[in-house]
Amino acid sequence: MSIKNFLIKKAAERQLKNMPKDQQAMIMKLLDNNPDLFMKMSKEMEHKIKKEGKDQMLAMMEVSKKYQKELQEALK
Repeated sequence: MSIKNFLIKKAAERQLKNMPKDQQAMIMKLLDNNPDLFMKMSKEMEHKIKKEGKDQMLAMMEVSKKYQKELQEALK
């Protein structure tokens, strides 16, 4: 595991600490299987929030729909 991936994983763990354990595990599996997809999605969500003025939940839902197929593949 690279240092970059390690730091991303630790940051995600801090952000997810209030989520149910099963959802935490699913997201961490996604990070392990395809960290580049997670980074790409993260950047798109950030763009939608900052540049388009969307709230975090709406941005996350839109980006998740866009990458739904890739997410399903990464979770297998």
